[in-house]
Amino acid sequence: MSRNRTQARAIARDQRPLMRALMGLVTGLALLLAAQMARAEIDIQEVTSPGGINAWLVEDHSIPFTALELRFRGGTSLDAPGKRGGIYLMAGLLEEGSGDMRAQDYARALEALAADFSYDADKDTVSISARFLSENRDEAAELLRQTLLEPRFDQDALDRVRAQVLVGLKSDETDPNAIAGKKFAALAFGDHPYGSSGKGTVASVSALTRQDMFAAHEAVFARDRLYVSAVGDISPEELGTLLDDLLGDLPAEGAPMPGPAEVLLKGGVTVVPFATPQSVALFGQKGIDRHDPDFFAAYVLNQILGGGSFETRLMREVRTKRGLTYGVYSYLVPRDLAATYMGSLASANEKMAEAVGVVRDQWVATATDGVTPEELSDAKTYLTGAYPLRFNGNGQIASILVAMQMDDLPPDYVLTRNAKVEAVTLEDVNRVAGELLDPEGLRFVVVGEPKGLKSSN
Repeated sequence: MSRNRTQARAIARDQRPLMRALMGLVTGLALLLAAQMARAEIDIQEVTSPGGINAWLVEDHSIPFTALELRFRGGTSLDAPGKRGGIYLMAGLLEEGSGDMRAQDYARALEALAADFSYDADKDTVSISARFLSENRDEAAELLRQTLLEPRFDQDALDRVRAQVLVGLKSDETDPNAIAGKKFAALAFGDHPYGSSGKGTVASVSALTRQDMFAAHEAVFARDRLYVSAVGDISPEELGTLLDDLLGDLPAEGAPMPGPAEVLLKGGVTVVPFATPQSVALFGQKGIDRHDPDFFAAYVLNQILGGGSFETRLMREVRTKRGLTYGVYSYLVPRDLAATYMGSLASANEKMAEAVGVVRDQWVATATDGVTPEELSDAKTYLTGAYPLRFNGNGQIASILVAMQMDDLPPDYVLTRNAKVEAVTLEDVNRVAGELLDPEGLRFVVVGEPKGLKSSN
């Protein structure tokens, strides 16, 4: 969880202009390197430390900078019963002091190293991103190690970060998009952890204690759910040593993983009344697993139906032809424990009913009639052309490598991915459209005051 730096960190930053300038130069060089790497083959090495920790490495010594990415599977779904929001809050406290250093001391030490650590927690993972200069590698790794093994969770830091989280939760109570997401999750997953926000509620977060933070930390940080990647100025031998120093003392096992989530969605409309001139809508149905043999056909199908361009069917029918929205999108959501196929749009209250109808009609038409050869060709061109642009920095590449590991993909996936897209045939897409798209199971959650639209079943 990234947050504003403390005042002490701001003071320290001002006292170190040369280090700040150097870090900016390194970042710029990293972006230039990434652009070159996107056009070339990325050489991914599989590294195993002397202590048995596995990682993927893209080694490049042209600039003295390394990006390290750590992921721990389980995320906020590992919250203990009655402690919703505990892991999210814990992740936000990791940079608030460790070992002998309180929050301000930790901030000064991090700034002095011109290093950057960020922490995040979602339904499936807790993520730690570290960026550091080669000359400060050992010191930065030691500081990061402390957050993993010696967190303080001081009460004053807990109270401060909790207050920030509570502000966000109270803001969500008046945010139509947040309201829609909360309602949709509850309909889709019920009592499973996926069915509620990992940020918790005002009541649950207010009740969390310092001891709960230590328990959440223990639940997440273990070697049985760890994935690691590094990109930049570090050799396999150096990475192996760093991994053992950084992660070797983690416990072998964390909290048990939750079981699979059943997708409980039924077709129809749920209207959540909210005073606003524009309604927002989430819509979705059961999706497709990332490891399903038809996943790539579904991926190409989604690009045609509602993926990220202005030439999709939904954008053309809902926005271009009828002017019902500024944007409408669909997207596959293959999470660890369940898969959904979702979409979103916003429209004026008097137009939302028509927009919902058009989306449903396109779901029916695509499932029934399939797509055209021209649509398939355009989708492949877009998807294969956009893929290299994802590799736009050492940190982004490190993040992609970790995601690949978590999805159980081989290292050469970055080289074969576009071929998998190209291999999808018209017959594949149209067969999957008929099997995957479920107009009768498509659920809309609309937040606002939509005219002519009422909740059903």
